[in-house]
Formats: sequence, C-alpha cells, structure tokens
Amino acid sequence: MRVLFAGTPAVAVPSLNRLAQAEAAGADGLELVGVLTRPDARLGRKRVLTPSPVAARAVELGLPVIKAARITAEVTSDLAALAPDVAAIVAYGGLVPPAALEVPRHGWVNLHFSLLPAWRGAAPVQYSVLHGDDVVGASTFRLEEGLDTGPVYGTMAVTPRPDATAGDLLAELAESGAGLLARTLEGIADGSLVPRPQEGEPTYAPKLSLDDGRLDWSQPARALDRRARAVTPEPGAWTVLDGQRFKLEPPKLRPDVEGLEQGVLSWDGRVLLVGTATHALELVRVQPAGKKMMAAADWARGAWNTDGLRFG
Repeated sequence: MRVLFAGTPAVAVPSLNRLAQAEAAGADGLELVGVLTRPDARLGRKRVLTPSPVAARAVELGLPVIKAARITAEVTSDLAALAPDVAAIVAYGGLVPPAALEVPRHGWVNLHFSLLPAWRGAAPVQYSVLHGDDVVGASTFRLEEGLDTGPVYGTMAVTPRPDATAGDLLAELAESGAGLLARTLEGIADGSLVPRPQEGEPTYAPKLSLDDGRLDWSQPARALDRRARAVTPEPGAWTVLDGQRFKLEPPKLRPDVEGLEQGVLSWDGRVLLVGTATHALELVRVQPAGKKMMAAADWARGAWNTDGLRFG
C-alpha cells in the first residue's frame, strides 16, 4: 500500500519514523512514496530559513518532499502524481480540501491527540490538561471536511502524571500514537479494520492565545496549576509585575501553606510562594521582563524587597 505522509512539527516525526520502520520490515507492503509539509520558516533571532522537522527527517530518509502552505489545485496534482493508496496526516497545519481528500483510494487517516469526539481542534492535549482529564489519548480517524468529525479507526489511552505539562504529554502521545497510526494503516491494508462513527457529545479545543497563559491569582491553586501546565511550553504561563509581563514555569502546589493574600509573594530566603484563592503555590523558575529564565530563588535573592510584592 502506497502511503503519503503529511506533517510538519517535531511531534509528527515519530509517526514518520514508525512508518519508515514498518516499510523496512515489509509490514503489509507499506511503501512511503512522499511527504507533504509546510514551507521552510525563519527561526531564531537571526531569522534563519529552516525546514520543518518533518521535512528534515524526510530528506534523511530519501523521500520526495512537497512543501506547501495550502493544498492548491497544483499541489493536489502533485500529490496525485505520487499515486498514494492512503495519506497519513499528523499535525500538517493546514486544511485538506475536498479534491485532495479524494486522491487516495483509502482517504486520509489523521492521528489526533485526543479520545474523539473529545477535544476536536488544534490544541487537544492543552485542553485535556487545562480541564484536568484523568485519561488522555490519541485517535486515528478518516479525515472529512468537518473539524475532526470523521469515523474512528482506533484509539489508545494513557493516564497522565499529576505534574505533566502539555509538552510532556504531547511528546508521550507522539511516540505511542505513532504505533497506533502504523497499526491502523496495516489494518486498512489487510482489510481487517473498518472505521466507526464517533459517539458522544463533542468538545472543542481551539488554538490557545497568549492571553490564555495569563494566571489569575483569584482562582484556586489547582486551577492555576492546570493552566500553567496546559500552556507549557506554548504559549507559556505569565503574570504581570510592575506593569510588565513576568513569565513562569509551572509552580508546585503547596496545600500546606494557607492564608497568603491572592497574588502576593512570600519569600523566606529559601522558597518563593504566591497566594491564590485557596492555598499557596511555590514558584520554581521565573523570567522577569528582559531577563532569561532562572530559578525563582535566584531571582528573589537578587530582587530588592521581594517579600510582599504583588502580581497583577
């Protein structure tokens, strides 16, 4: 079965690797015929034009690469020229129009990092963390015109660590989900796997904005903990100090410390705490405006009169 792979960020690379391994092992005749990815982007302070992680890995594997920000009629023609039987898509970053959906005879199989129909959209893992889901997972489904509405081939689930960030979970699901995607394609190839309609009430996970990372200290500590972990590493957790954005990595829950005023810092020379609507949170690493990320204790030692400062 001829497989086109579509993906862009690092989270898609494990799936590409797994399919390459399956091809090398001769699993059900899977053959990677090409890769679709987003165009090179300018990264870093020097704005160096850099290929996507998927593009870089595809070149290492010796695969033809099509780079496109949108799947136009011309791109669709290029995809058709590869004569794929199925397209596997993982975080490509663009819509697949109807004409392109019809190119592979088995359609497009999307690896989505949620247990559908929960958290359809661009940020499923972030919303899973934000809402404190006890179980997270991934699904493979047949892509349709609707937003993550297609019938599901298979799922896998994991129980997240209490301190896991969205980045931690996404990295874990990228690895385990790669196996799910490979098994799905093998099942399609041998005819043993048929997708089933999604069941249940859908929830949605739109892309998070910078404002979603702002911490409101009038909320309970556990809600703040979930939000900070949900936006790590992107777009990042932050608050305001002296009118400027003050970034921070996820704090630690300190249910043993109560009575601190909301948003007010407490520094005892060793540990930096901040008050919430319930118990305190312990700050671990912080980034004041114009500075690099550093240990919260180092910042507190270097800042004048830290104790009693208030976050906005």
